[in-house]
Amino acid sequence: MKPSPRPARPTPRASGSLAAQPLCPDPAQPLPAVFLKTPSWHANVFQKRIQRVDSRVRAGDWVAVYYGERELLGYGFYNPRSEIAVRMISTGDALPDETYFERLLASAVELRRNTLQLDAVTDAYRVVHAESDGFPGLVIDRFGDTLSAEAFSVGMFQRGEALLALLAKQLGTTHTIVQPSPQSLAQEGFLSEPLASPELPRQVTISEFGTRFRVRFEGGHKTGFFCDQRDNRRLLTQFCSEKSVLDLCCYTGGFAVQAKKLGNAAEVVGVDIDEEPLALARENANLNQVRVKFVQADAFAYMRDMLQLGRQYDVVILDPPKLIRSRAELEEGTRKHFDLNRLAMQLVKPGGLLLSCTCAGLLPGEEFLRLLYNASRQAGPLARPATATTTARHAPRGMQVLFRTGAAADHPVGAHCPETEYLHAEWMRKM
Repeated sequence: MKPSPRPARPTPRASGSLAAQPLCPDPAQPLPAVFLKTPSWHANVFQKRIQRVDSRVRAGDWVAVYYGERELLGYGFYNPRSEIAVRMISTGDALPDETYFERLLASAVELRRNTLQLDAVTDAYRVVHAESDGFPGLVIDRFGDTLSAEAFSVGMFQRGEALLALLAKQLGTTHTIVQPSPQSLAQEGFLSEPLASPELPRQVTISEFGTRFRVRFEGGHKTGFFCDQRDNRRLLTQFCSEKSVLDLCCYTGGFAVQAKKLGNAAEVVGVDIDEEPLALARENANLNQVRVKFVQADAFAYMRDMLQLGRQYDVVILDPPKLIRSRAELEEGTRKHFDLNRLAMQLVKPGGLLLSCTCAGLLPGEEFLRLLYNASRQAGPLARPATATTTARHAPRGMQVLFRTGAAADHPVGAHCPETEYLHAEWMRKM
């Protein structure tokens, strides 16, 4: 299966309308106004809620958001090309200033460093998780001495470097990179090269529970490494001792390397269709002096080949890239999840473990669980589809859900914005 599109090579600056904009609105200048049909305090204001907009407003501009003609709701970034027309930055009368953003960033840092005490176990974690931390349309990860941001809105992209500069002062980091999301053209109507600090290294080496991984910023997915699966990777190792492990859609080998390094698995196979992440996965295995077999193959084709060979594994991880990026992709993406899981379940030995994940926020957890239930009914025994005449000896084996997890706690879910819960991980045992 094809991986997500990749961002372009980092470059020092963007041009034209995507040039950096002032972080804060000028209190001496009146802001363009957006008027809503109904009051809303959600971080994301959709086009259908808007009654009218000042004609002088441009994509990425600060706007004052009103209900009716007089009730000021707050301030945000406007984009007429996006379905999410306004990303609300603050509510109330007070204009956001640099101190406001410094306080928001300090709160985000305090959660990761003091409450979660992540510095004790890793130097790679999410510092800003979009709406959950008060920055709709922006995520920022720390990788050692580098801050890597992904912007989902044109307004945040134009101010990403300024925000990273403030955050770097609080964390003591040196390098930065801001990348537009892979869907920036389709969803926000803009294209740009990433914005990199002058001395940005090509790669860094980070540590996670003592295991080392290389993170490359050129051509990587998202911000460069999937910090959201950190706790799930460690939890998986409890089930791997002397077991055979198959990591499907392994990317740069996070689950595979941890299964061998911390989990002491007897055999680990990682599969991905993309050559470059696999090359980095092999480097990560060598970096930790563990032996993992990495295979470049489409996950569907590889699973079918293994079924034909009668191969099964004690532990199977299925963590595909995002298969549903918009409501238009919901039906096709759901079908892909179903087909992937139906095959993966057949590769699990009786009594074995399947960890199945989805990072498609448009597929709710309960819907994903229902999909897995239906997939288990159709999975059947190895290479023998169930039929109306199937005997009890060959009846399909069921899957028991042991527990359910999500993203690590440095990816908090905003109570005001439940959409920030996007990763669902189902841990299942084959009966």
